[in-house]
Amino acid sequence: MKTIAVTIDEETLDRVDELAASSDRYTSRSALVRAALDGYVARERRLREEDRERRIISEHKESLADELAALVAEQAPA
Repeated sequence: MKTIAVTIDEETLDRVDELAASSDRYTSRSALVRAALDGYVARERRLREEDRERRIISEHKESLADELAALVAEQAPA
C-alpha cells in the first residue's frame, strides 16, 4: 500500500473517527477511508458505464427498434 496525504475538514474527520471507533468492520480510520473510496470508485465506474450504454442506445435506437420489431414478428407471426 502507498501512503497519501489528504486534507479534510475537522467536522468530516470527527465523523470518520466516530464511525471508525464504533465499527466492527473497520480496524482503523485508514481502513474506513479505503472502503469509502473503493465504494465511490466502483459507483462512479458503474455510472460512467451506464452513461456510455445510454448514449449508444440513444444513437442506435431506430435500428434497435427495427431489429426488435423483426424479432417480434419472427417469434409471433400475425
